[in-house]
Amino acid sequence: MHSDPPSPVPVPRRPVYWFLRGLAASLHVPGIVLIVTFVGFGGLLHDLGFPVGAGLLSTVLVWALPAQVILVGGLAAGSSLPALALAVCLSGVRLLPMVVSLMPLMRGPRPSLWRELVCAHFVAVTMWVEGFRLLPKVDPDGRPAFATGLGLGLSVLSMFGTGVGFFLSHTLPGPLAVALLLLTPISFTILLVRNARHTVDWLAIGLGTAIIPLAAGSPGGLDLFWAGVGGGTLAFLIDRYRPRRAP
Repeated sequence: MHSDPPSPVPVPRRPVYWFLRGLAASLHVPGIVLIVTFVGFGGLLHDLGFPVGAGLLSTVLVWALPAQVILVGGLAAGSSLPALALAVCLSGVRLLPMVVSLMPLMRGPRPSLWRELVCAHFVAVTMWVEGFRLLPKVDPDGRPAFATGLGLGLSVLSMFGTGVGFFLSHTLPGPLAVALLLLTPISFTILLVRNARHTVDWLAIGLGTAIIPLAAGSPGGLDLFWAGVGGGTLAFLIDRYRPRRAP
């Protein structure tokens, strides 16, 4: 009798492979939405007389459109730098729960502080949603490289959109530039609904939507933060303590 040949052991992929896969993943619909959104941001830069180089640098360093709009608008209005820095920091608070929830997927089986810091920098709305959708399909060893490639790709696409919007601002009506800025929250909502799989997901979306009018006008522009944290926390508690049917 002949024994069956041993099954081949899968060869682990190199980090550069997963990095390139992450770059390629950034070219899908969410990345295109980011380009169009940042076209509006580029037009806003031009209308405010803000240098395009500084606007591109804000995308690299701040990497959160609401905070970038606060930064650019505040500088154009002559706001004091300490007050402006505080406003930008408060706007970024909403990203903290996103980083905390996504980090276990991005860090891989061998944690590394510098890799985690790089991955955390790229976490924003689009990266958060796409990370939860794509990272579970990636080998654990390749997740840090994939997340870095995805985040870097989204950042470069945003810079490209900013440059296009700035240099084509004379053909872009002001109201249209402002309307384009709304594409990111609209896309975020659609992606949340598309990725909802369980009852608790739908409950969190519904409760968060109901809380938004109550949190509107919160100091520091934290209405979205309170709606997200409040809706998600309530949904978690309801799902955890609701009566279960006997099997």
